[in-house]
Amino acid sequence: MARVLIVGAGPTGSLCAALLRRELPQLPLRIVLWDKARGAGGRMTTSRSPHNPRCTADLGAQYITLRPAYAEKHQSFYEELLAHGVLKPLTAPVEGMVVEEGSHNFVTPQGISSIVKHYLIESAGADVLYEHHVTQIYLRGRKWEVCKKTGSPEQFDIVVLTIPVPQILQLQGDIVNKSSEFGPSVVVHTSVPFGTAHLEWDKEKVQPIILDHLENIMLGLPKPTSIKCQKWRYSQLTRLDLLDETSILIFYKTKGYKSHPQLSRTNDSSHQTSPGVWGRWIYSFQL
Repeated sequence: MARVLIVGAGPTGSLCAALLRRELPQLPLRIVLWDKARGAGGRMTTSRSPHNPRCTADLGAQYITLRPAYAEKHQSFYEELLAHGVLKPLTAPVEGMVVEEGSHNFVTPQGISSIVKHYLIESAGADVLYEHHVTQIYLRGRKWEVCKKTGSPEQFDIVVLTIPVPQILQLQGDIVNKSSEFGPSVVVHTSVPFGTAHLEWDKEKVQPIILDHLENIMLGLPKPTSIKCQKWRYSQLTRLDLLDETSILIFYKTKGYKSHPQLSRTNDSSHQTSPGVWGRWIYSFQL
């Protein structure tokens, strides 16, 4: 029987386990989920009062949005969660919510972590182990040896990583060399106020400022092998209020990308610039 380890018991990990059971019902698999936390949820975590378990607070997502672009592809998942009472339509107004035409919002009566718990149940017998913090992964013949902070290493036939990319970059062992031919790459967009203030600066002066800030918010980032700093002087966008946030994205050329939630920063919306002219530095490098 093949052993499959899924690292992370959040929404991605739990859904992955459930889909493995559904899509491969005849294949003998022993599915194991490890999570470094004390419970399931990840970015869909619900905290409960020690005095009254019915008193809850969602620490991650507050509600779920079904957008038109994903409606057809993901409709079956929403229908399933609605049928099991995990989701219900959001009818109360939310101050500041931007409603996209054709989108639908849902809430979770039992807390946002109930989505994760639903899929863990659907994984039909998967072993879910908490306080298992993965630190190293090695290839031993045709097996993957996975080490954790406490306890002995274990071997698996397949390892699926669903943890955030910054945590993946901290892992030691053979895994760090598997994609060296292609990446990863990091793209950093500065804010408009920063771009305007440094628009006429030479890139040799701007580049260290961006790199220092990046290293402060992404501790342990590997040293880049190449760097390109690009200045954008003109854009078709003329409304500064459309540019009131900047994000740092981590790109994997063969794996897509993920955005770290702590890497968004709100700009100073009171800053003014000439209509039709604004500056922004884009900083990218190859790891």
